[in-house]
Parts: sequence; structure tokens; C-alpha cells
Amino acid sequence: MLDKWEMTILSSLQMIFDEFGWAGVFGLMVFENATGITPSEVILAFAGWMLIEKHGIAPTFILIAGLYAGLGSAIGASITYWAARIGGSPLIEKFAKIFRMDMSMIHQAENQMQKWGSGLVLIGRVIPGVRTLISIPAGLAKIPFPKFFFATFIGAYIWCTLLIGAGYVLGHEWMLISDTIKQHLPLVLSLGVFGMGAYLIHYYRSHPSLLTWLTTRTHKNRLDDKS
Repeated sequence: MLDKWEMTILSSLQMIFDEFGWAGVFGLMVFENATGITPSEVILAFAGWMLIEKHGIAPTFILIAGLYAGLGSAIGASITYWAARIGGSPLIEKFAKIFRMDMSMIHQAENQMQKWGSGLVLIGRVIPGVRTLISIPAGLAKIPFPKFFFATFIGAYIWCTLLIGAGYVLGHEWMLISDTIKQHLPLVLSLGVFGMGAYLIHYYRSHPSLLTWLTTRTHKNRLDDKS
């Protein structure tokens, strides 16, 4: 059943890519980041294969492709940001009931966002399970939009470029890339953002409550996946 569903998604993506190219990737990333519904891992990896590798385009184009996907991600995340900022807690609480979101965690994240600002947005954008949710506390905390957008774009660019590159390298073996995404993506992303290590260590020592929030958020996502 899962394999059949995966093939249906891939067939739909192929039709979108054949018709719209990178504009299709841009639109899908807007939708994914605004709703959290479509899987960015599959979209971007498949795009790296179908739109770059299969067309014989030089791998250096991966860096440019990341701009298309990163910009779409930032625009989509901005929709969620403004919904949270304008609608406030009452609107988020309505959606929290529908999607079984823990409002206490959202308010805790909002408090951390007021302390950390756009730095927390940047970090959250490259953490699986947090990246699509980080726009909500950012909007509730009313982080200045230019700072939010810039931090979101940088984090999304890192995420998107890594996945597009993975699709370029492993596209001929889709089952291999599918298993890699499902099993090893967190490790790959951790290596990709290793350059932030010094920055994180410095602030973890000054603000240990941030590490507690990220650990609790990740642990809760794993529990939700198992339930």
C-alpha cells in the first residue's frame, strides 16, 4: 500500500515537472511550507533527478535550483507566519485542535522565540519535524518580518539544496534514495549544518532552556509518529 501511494506521488510529480519545470517546484514548496502536507523530501529529491540529472545539466545548477525551492519555501512559510501573527493564539488554537497540536509547546516555543528571535527560526528550519512548525511561534512572537523571511530563506536554502543534490546523485536508484531519506536524512542534515556548531554551543551555554525546548519538541514528534 505504501509503495503504491509512493508511486502515485511520483507520477503526479513527474507530470507537474514536465509541465511547469522549476516553476512547479517553486509552487509545490509554497504549498508544502504553508500547509505541511506535501513531503518536501520527495519533491526536492525527485526534482534533482528529473530536472537536472536526466536533462544532463551540470551539477553546479543544484546551487541555483536551491534558490527556486528556497524562495518558494520562504513564501509558503510567510503565509503561516502572517496567519499566526494576525490571527494570534485564538486562530492557532482552532487549528491545533484539528491537527492535534500541543498548544503548551507552541507557547513555550513563542517564549523562546522572543528571547532568540530570528536565530531560532534559522536553526528550526533545518531540523526535521520542527522546520514547518517554526513559523507559528515566530508569528505569535511578532518577530520582524524581514528578519523572519531572511532567516527562513537561508535555512530553507540549506535544506532544499542538500535534498536536490541527493536526488541528483541517487536519482537512478529511487528506492535507494527513498530509503536514505527515510532512514538517514537527519544524519545528513546534521552534517550539512555542522558549521553552526560553534554558534549553538555558545548560546546553549548562555540559554540552556533552548536545548530543552528542541529536545522536548523532537521527542514529542517521535512519540506522535509512533501513536
